[in-house]
Amino acid sequence: MERNQKLPVDRPTYFTLNAPPSLVPAKKYSDISGLPAPYMDPHTKLRFANAEEYASMQHMPSDIINRYLSVRGYTSAV
Repeated sequence: MERNQKLPVDRPTYFTLNAPPSLVPAKKYSDISGLPAPYMDPHTKLRFANAEEYASMQHMPSDIINRYLSVRGYTSAV
């Protein structure tokens, strides 16, 4: 009986995707390892998790950096 009930369009149900925005900030992950990344290089805009990743980023060519950024969806290229 409840399946046949017509609900208002603006009323959220289990099957709708309408939800309020999250109060928790989005998590940021390293572009290289996928680990939680508390740091971001201001020059390349790549996120990194530790000093080893940062050191490896310093020797990357710009085309590889641009590929990492495009995978993340970052539009402004180096």
